[in-house]
Amino acid sequence: MSSAAAPTLSLPGDPPGGRRAAWVWGIGVAVYFVAIIFRTSLGVAGLDAADRFDVNASALSTFSILQLLVYAGMQIPVGLMVDRLGTKRVLTIGAVLFTVGQLGFALSPSYGMALAARVLLGCGDAMTFISVLRLGSRWFPARRGPLIAQVAALFGMAGNLVSTLFIARALHSFGWTTTFVGSALAGVVVLIPLLLFLKDHPEGHEPPPAEHTGAAYVRRQIAAAWREPGTRLGMWVHFTTQFPAMVFLLLWGMPFLVEAQGLSRATAGTLLTLVVVSNMVVGLVFGQIIARHHEARAPIALGTVATTAFLWACAIFYPADQTPMWLLTVLCVVLGACGPASMVGFDFARPANPPERQGTASGIVNMGGFIASMTTLFAVGVLLDATGGNYRVAFASVFVLEALGVAQILRLRRRAAVRERDHHVVSRVEAVHVPA
Repeated sequence: MSSAAAPTLSLPGDPPGGRRAAWVWGIGVAVYFVAIIFRTSLGVAGLDAADRFDVNASALSTFSILQLLVYAGMQIPVGLMVDRLGTKRVLTIGAVLFTVGQLGFALSPSYGMALAARVLLGCGDAMTFISVLRLGSRWFPARRGPLIAQVAALFGMAGNLVSTLFIARALHSFGWTTTFVGSALAGVVVLIPLLLFLKDHPEGHEPPPAEHTGAAYVRRQIAAAWREPGTRLGMWVHFTTQFPAMVFLLLWGMPFLVEAQGLSRATAGTLLTLVVVSNMVVGLVFGQIIARHHEARAPIALGTVATTAFLWACAIFYPADQTPMWLLTVLCVVLGACGPASMVGFDFARPANPPERQGTASGIVNMGGFIASMTTLFAVGVLLDATGGNYRVAFASVFVLEALGVAQILRLRRRAAVRERDHHVVSRVEAVHVPA
């Protein structure tokens, strides 16, 4: 099929990849790795934060909601910044901001100051993933795009693993301030090689100069990316697949397992770790499948949504006070597929947009899952307070957003496929007529 063969096409000007590409890209991934540690550290510290700042469930959820609100709101501006300023500058700004934010969170004496610190952290975090995607597209051949994106996400989940394994234990052993100040030092560590060694692209593969004309240019970039059905489909795929696992890992998984299921913190932490490990394994599998069979993108996304919804329903509506451990374990394994499935969204947007618009398109896609996560984090907190801690009612809010997302995916799927097929035909024609 043409859709399967198209991604293997080597376009003129494709970067060669190789060891140097892996080294430079690895520096960017290291920055993203640390950003994920900082982003997800609250997920294992939620109960500690509630005690430290003396807040209820709604106020506790505000930490993550505000951080994600900033993250989602900055995706398009960050995409434009990456397209205009380059990867190194944007990653440097991001690393400085999320390091200062993590340090501020460690030392905040009040709830208000802690919120401000999470906003700063969210700003820096927002600049990392789009930059890493752009870096991969500049240093590796286009056919490697799906696998490179999944491997980048895998390293991000490794950062989540650090949170669940080490930060949780450090909080118990060393306390709040020492743990978060110590973790902030990781931001300084990755900033040094970033400044010294990272380059936006290999020699001889400089992108063509773009015309930047202020607000008019910004509007054109956003409008052109949004007009592509592949960009919108990618956003809704990201929206629908990512948020159940994000909500579980970022904040509400630990309280649900401890308060509603009666598990110890250690057992709950093991289940959260299982989500992360599953994510890393599934990410490699999905990346290989999509690289070889591009037509598998939509089935992977929709299959993940259906399986997640089914097991989520089984776990929260189990006809007993507590869900059996085997079912919670299966749920956590399946939640691990949500992150890799969300990466499929970028594989819809990537072939729909030219290189000079990749950052903007990726920013639009990346907004999807974080808007869904932010909305659900807020809904769960409000419903928990309104129902006296009824997790069944609160967690059922997930189904509303999943239904919305699936409806949009089905609506846009055929339109995006037709448009992508047209792009592939044009690319083949241009490749044939490029002078040797």
